This record gives sequence, C-alpha cells and structure tokens, in this order.
Amino acid sequence: MTRTIRALIVDDEPLARRGLELRLQAYPEVEVLDQCAHGEALLQRLAQGMEPDVIFLDVQMPGMDGFQTLAAIPEERRPLVVFVTAFDQHAVQAFEACALDYLLKPVEDERLARTLERVREALQGRGAEDQRERLLALLRRISGRPDLQLEEALADPFERGAGRDPEVLAIRDAGRILRVPLDSIRWIEAAGDYMCINTDDGTHVLRATLRDLENQLDPGRFQRVHRSSIVNIRRVRSLRPHINGEYFLQLDSGHEVKLSRSYRDKLDLLR
Repeated sequence: MTRTIRALIVDDEPLARRGLELRLQAYPEVEVLDQCAHGEALLQRLAQGMEPDVIFLDVQMPGMDGFQTLAAIPEERRPLVVFVTAFDQHAVQAFEACALDYLLKPVEDERLARTLERVREALQGRGAEDQRERLLALLRRISGRPDLQLEEALADPFERGAGRDPEVLAIRDAGRILRVPLDSIRWIEAAGDYMCINTDDGTHVLRATLRDLENQLDPGRFQRVHRSSIVNIRRVRSLRPHINGEYFLQLDSGHEVKLSRSYRDKLDLLR
C-alpha cells in the first residue's frame, strides 16, 4: 500500500501556491494539508499541531525568508523540506541548510516527479545514506577537517574518569584525546545533534547534547544563555540590549552571542 505524503505549501504568491497544488493533484498519494502565505503562518500551523511530511518552502518571501523560516523550526519537529526558488544560485544554500531537494520556478512536471521520488525514499528510510553523506559534509566544513569520519563524530566525545584535570575539557578528536583548556573556550552552540565548541584555536565538532556539556563543565564558569548555546562568562566583556528583553553578549574575541529572555534572569552577570 502506498504511503500518503502529507504536504504543506508555503509561498507568498497565490498563483505559485495554486500552481504547485494543481501539479501535486496528479499524485494520488500526496495530500496537500494547507497553504501558507509566509513563514510566520507556517510556524503557527506547526505550533497548532499540523504534522506535514514535507514542506514546499519558497525561498524569497517578505519578512522571514525560506532559510530563516527553516531555522526557526525546532530540529526535532522539522519535516522534510523542498525549497522552491526562481534563482538557481539558491540551490547550494538550500543543501547547506539541509533541505531534501529544491525546485526551480516555474516548476516542471518531470522535475517534480523526481523530487517526490526523493521524498518517498526519505520517508521510507532509503535516503539515509544520502542524508549521512550530506551531514558528514556539513560537519567536515564546520570543523575544518576534510578527513573527518562519521564514526569519529558518533563516538563518545568525552574522556571520562576520575582524576581528570578540572581546567581541561578532554574530548575525542581524530582518534586521539584532545585536551581543550577551559579558558580557551569562548562559547558552545548546538547544531542539531552536534555541538560546536568555539575556542581560541578554532571550532571542534562533536556529537553530544548541551546537557552532556553542562554536566562536564563548571556552572560557575559556563552558563546557558539560549536553548542552543552556552557561554564562558569569563570571556564576556559587555552586554548590548536587544528587543523583547533579550541581550547580545559581547565576548573578548569580538563575537556576539544572544542571551534569550528565558535565560536572562538565570545569568550571574545580570545580578
């Protein structure tokens, strides 16, 4: 039995939305749940409980563009995404944003058929190898290590045990133990199931959660400032007010890290 593919179309152009919906009607297994005119409407539908299998997402929209909209969807709730664009140069950025595929406007029937086949494969799990390679390419680019193997990224990232140096975070990197001085860590940010540890010497990528890192680090020195980031408070030099009670933390390296409203009252710097 063919699996139903629940689709959601997001485009600020009514004719573009209608045109894609008409093309999708040629595929009995595709059910178009709804159409949205902008990214905010999409986020509202998802918050209300709508669960599409795939989103056809326009790149150029007023307000939040397609990439900003995708970034605003929590990783654990993110459906498959097919970007729709009138400009071919957006294709590379689409794949860097981990979209499954992209369609060029005006959408051609043959190209749409190939895209839907990729959607079917991904939903059936046959696209796992392709997703694996794209994820590995992303991790290699972030870490600056073209030789990074997925097995390394999946391994337990920490060197655990009694007697470890409290001034060092020992992590596994390239089959060896890398000892990262805590003072060299600027901030840590989440990238899906991976953490990017930004230090004075570069960025280290490892498979872990922010909770894992919080358990490894001294809370008197490293504090959560956002649902996806931890900052070394000794590296903070100033705070810049933002909107809605948020701040930007200015680090001694010149980088800025957002302090979200939900973590503002927990940060020692503001007491």
